[in-house]
Amino acid sequence: MSVTPGEECGLYVSTTAASFRVSAFRIGWYGGAEARLVWSSGRVPGRVQAEPRLLPETRTVRADWRRTLSLGTAGWPEGAYLLRLDTEDGHQRDVPLIVRSARGAGRTVLMHAPATWQAYNRWGGYSLYQGPAGDYADRSLAVSFDRPYDLSGAEKFLVYERAAVVLAERLGIPLAYTTGVDVHRDAEVLRGAAAVVCLGHDEYWTPQQRQRVTEARDAGTNVAFLGANTCFRRVRLEPDATGPERTVVCYKSSYRSDPFYPARPSLVTTDFRAPPAPDPESSLTGVLYEGYPTDAPYVVHAADHWLYEGTGVRRGDGFAHLVGVEYDRVTPGSPVPEPLEITAHSPLVCKGRASHSDSAYYTARSGAGVFATGTMRWVEGLMAATPDGGRDHGMNARTRVFVTRTTENLLRAFAEGPAARHRPVPRPNVAEVYGGGA
Repeated sequence: MSVTPGEECGLYVSTTAASFRVSAFRIGWYGGAEARLVWSSGRVPGRVQAEPRLLPETRTVRADWRRTLSLGTAGWPEGAYLLRLDTEDGHQRDVPLIVRSARGAGRTVLMHAPATWQAYNRWGGYSLYQGPAGDYADRSLAVSFDRPYDLSGAEKFLVYERAAVVLAERLGIPLAYTTGVDVHRDAEVLRGAAAVVCLGHDEYWTPQQRQRVTEARDAGTNVAFLGANTCFRRVRLEPDATGPERTVVCYKSSYRSDPFYPARPSLVTTDFRAPPAPDPESSLTGVLYEGYPTDAPYVVHAADHWLYEGTGVRRGDGFAHLVGVEYDRVTPGSPVPEPLEITAHSPLVCKGRASHSDSAYYTARSGAGVFATGTMRWVEGLMAATPDGGRDHGMNARTRVFVTRTTENLLRAFAEGPAARHRPVPRPNVAEVYGGGA
């Protein structure tokens, strides 16, 4: 998932092509270009490797392949990379790789989400959601990093993360790069960080990762959640023959079959809010995941909030399709830090039920600011109505301008250190917005 600068990286490739080449692109901002070539291979002979292996107890797919090539990363700057594999006849595959920072003191740490990438990965027929026939009952209970990603090879990174990286680099603020797996392993990258940014779809967290982000917040590190459904699933990372943290374990609704049940309830892999050790994510994020799917306008509530400076918005202004496909809200009765301010309050319908999505901002005792967008489409909104928009869900250029300026305001403010020391504090308004009801 990640390497330190200069560390060797191995690629395991199976292909019917006679040969292919590898190009390493660093994602960023280069005078208008959004990536830069930092390394390319010569011609690499191709070969078809063995069929994947299925571990029946947890329905885990593994590709126990031989290493095809090794590449050094000496001279590669820290950052988010795509390794592009090209055959001579035009076929292409991407592999995401983070060249991670050892320390983030004074910097904004972009935290990528490979555990979530892997959870949805159906390569070999299984993910944490579905088996070969598409059934939930036959899903994997654990998924392995020892297999390729499906589709383009980097779908989750390209849709939910890349555009935020480009914007952060364009702003020129001091940046550091890591992954949730690396934060699970070592909190050093968050020590003294100005901010940590969780990107557009970061659903699967270990308890250790959550604890370390919470401790960073409590030490003054600002936290931004640029998506929804964040920190929803509690997982474990387990080793295999390839190395440590190579398997993502999540039994979900089958948690009674988890070997850690019932003896170690806080490590049982189910939703954070669910038994046997409920700990709703809202105590960190300020919002609670509620539903899927939805498609609704994002409706501004606190138009004079500093987050929206320069956007020209007024209370009640809406941005079509920006709320979706999953959403969060401030849920009265769930644990939330105070003071908390709802900045956007967006009516929606999900599976026939009327509800709302909320953007929310709070500050911790340390002075850290915490902002959650409440919608999974926020990072996609940065690409709306552009050639990179892809699945922009009909969002238009006006939405892109709004999301971009708001995100710029957020990142610039959070890069300055604990937000409560230099930005207005939240104006508690949950009772006003919800009137004491749900």
